[in-house]
Amino acid sequence: MTWSPSVTEIDWAPGDGIRGMPILLKDNIETFDMPTTAGSMALIDNAPGRDAPLVARLRAEGGVILGKANLSEWANIRSSDSISGWSAVGGLSRNPYALDRNTCGSSAGSAAAVAAGLAPAAIGTETDGSITCPAAINGIVGFKPTVGLVSRTHIVPISRSQDTAGPMTRTVRDAAVVLTVIAGSDPADPATAEADAHRVDFAAGLDAGSLRGQRIGVMRFLTGYSTGTDLVFEENLRALEAAGAILVEITEGPNRGAIGGAEFAVLLTELKVDLNLYLASTDPAQVSTRTLADVIAFNEQTPRELALFGQDIFVAAEATEGLDDPDYIAARERSFRLAGPEGIDRMMADHDVVVLIAPTTGPAWSIDVVNGDNYLGSASQLAAVAGYPHLTVPMGFVDGLPVGMSFIGGKWQDQQVLSFGYAFEQATQARRDPEFAPSVDRMEAVAPLLRPLQ
Repeated sequence: MTWSPSVTEIDWAPGDGIRGMPILLKDNIETFDMPTTAGSMALIDNAPGRDAPLVARLRAEGGVILGKANLSEWANIRSSDSISGWSAVGGLSRNPYALDRNTCGSSAGSAAAVAAGLAPAAIGTETDGSITCPAAINGIVGFKPTVGLVSRTHIVPISRSQDTAGPMTRTVRDAAVVLTVIAGSDPADPATAEADAHRVDFAAGLDAGSLRGQRIGVMRFLTGYSTGTDLVFEENLRALEAAGAILVEITEGPNRGAIGGAEFAVLLTELKVDLNLYLASTDPAQVSTRTLADVIAFNEQTPRELALFGQDIFVAAEATEGLDDPDYIAARERSFRLAGPEGIDRMMADHDVVVLIAPTTGPAWSIDVVNGDNYLGSASQLAAVAGYPHLTVPMGFVDGLPVGMSFIGGKWQDQQVLSFGYAFEQATQARRDPEFAPSVDRMEAVAPLLRPLQ
């Protein structure tokens, strides 16, 4: 993590709003006063002296940018065998609840820092799960807005179809406060053309009673990450009912295998196109790698970059043929249609529900530098591919490790999703601070069970 102003200069307390709020930025978001590396040594000197529009909005409203937080290198799009939370520049981010556990990715440092109390808010970015997974696994709130609500300009990209920035905080209210500031149209990002029409005071719209009488779709096909997670989820379904929600069982969803295959084809093509455009916008005196092909070559010549895992996804992306490729066009149409109109939209309409819920993901897995991630699945794909809002809120613990509840809505239903998550948060108050245990077997919830019976 790199730091900007001294924390002794900051005077902020919960409830103060954005003015004076200390905020960390994922290190793929540009600021005029710090390098932006995406965790890669290829961008170690990338300091173009400009603020991303979302950063300019934060500064204009009095937010205090503390510095940059580590991330999974290149937002976790380099290798299929990656270690989430690791980058060549930042090293390994660790989970504050148990230091031998993974942070998930790619907004790993953003989530861990907020969980650890280093800042009340951070900005992460998501293409598919990169806000919601680390937020859930680190026991905080994470919100992936509708794609197009927040500018992506001057953020190191993966996908024009799926990328968005969003807030990561300890409370839903703080997430809503931050979103209110960073949302809005940006002439340089065509995806945000409608953003001003959908930008409201998201915090003012929060209602602790908003679940009362509402039909909530329970996506049973997105459970099963772990037995412990499912048990916590069941307990929280009862809490939702106690808050007045009407639960509607949804046992079947869209074909996630078909969505995933098409999504990956889209991401490979857009990664090459959009990363090449970003690299071309940097200062050649600071960044010698001008294309994805250059980055691949740089990594091959830089032992630290490939010492733990490779770059097979980069290589596959380099082989793609651009945005005019008929296979890419078909893949994007198919992935969006299956996830959005025939996925989230159809489930909500067919079951007459106002929001969809599921466990966000399972508890954090052990850090394994030999075998990479042991990722068991998550609820992120449908909202990510469709570009729809997805909120995760802490719902409890599995053997001392936090897990989250996902709230997913339709396009531009950001306000409603936040309000339902806020009502759930107020009813359950599930979050608690981490204990920074060296390992799970040393945690208060687990350690006594491992000792002999006296």
